[in-house]
Parts: sequence; structure tokens; C-alpha cells
Amino acid sequence: MGNGITLALKPEVTPSPNQESQFDPLYGFPNGRKERVMIATEEEMISAKLPLENRDYCAHLAIKFQQCRKEVWPWAWKCAPEKHEYLSCQYEDWILRMKEYERERRLMERKERIRKRKEKQGE
Repeated sequence: MGNGITLALKPEVTPSPNQESQFDPLYGFPNGRKERVMIATEEEMISAKLPLENRDYCAHLAIKFQQCRKEVWPWAWKCAPEKHEYLSCQYEDWILRMKEYERERRLMERKERIRKRKEKQGE
């Protein structure tokens, strides 16, 4: 909710959700970053009839959880470990996305400070 207001009030220092990052993804990581890879393939997600909103980096766990529920229904509580694993993956993915957003915001603020400092020195 607050991001929409911030995007309207300070668009120069607020990352837009519809744009790619304008900074080098390796900037600030001297040893590089671990690349994220999709484990589940598109064919697996289609054959499992996985909804589009669940086709993310945790899709392989969503498929496993969905299969478990089908196998043990109506005793779905037996799939608690699979559910926990899937929800933990979702939480970790959310944390990573929020860290990326915050990194982008801070780099944008830094860029704006440098621009203002140069303007001030040029006057």
C-alpha cells in the first residue's frame, strides 16, 4: 500500500514494479551471486495443472505438495511436511524479493544524491 504512494511522491528514488533493475546485478558483490534456477520444467507444471500464480521458484515443491494431497485425500494433514517445505520456500522467495527491492531503492537514492551533489558543485 505504501509503495504506491511513495512511487507517486518520489518516483525518482522508488523502484517501479513494472521495470527491470537499472543497476548491474553484480554491483556490490565482489565474489558474484548465486544464480537462481527453476527446478520444475514448464512441461511438469502444465501436466500438474499448476496455476499460473504458483509457477515460480517453488513450483517443484508445489507440485510435490499437490501430488501428496491427491494420494492421501481425505487425510490431507499427512502432507504437513510437504506443505511446510513449500510455504518455507515461498517465504524465503518473498524475503529475497524484498531484499532486491530494498537494494534497488537504496541504489536509486544513492544515484540521486550523487546527481544533486554534482548539480550543487556545478553552480
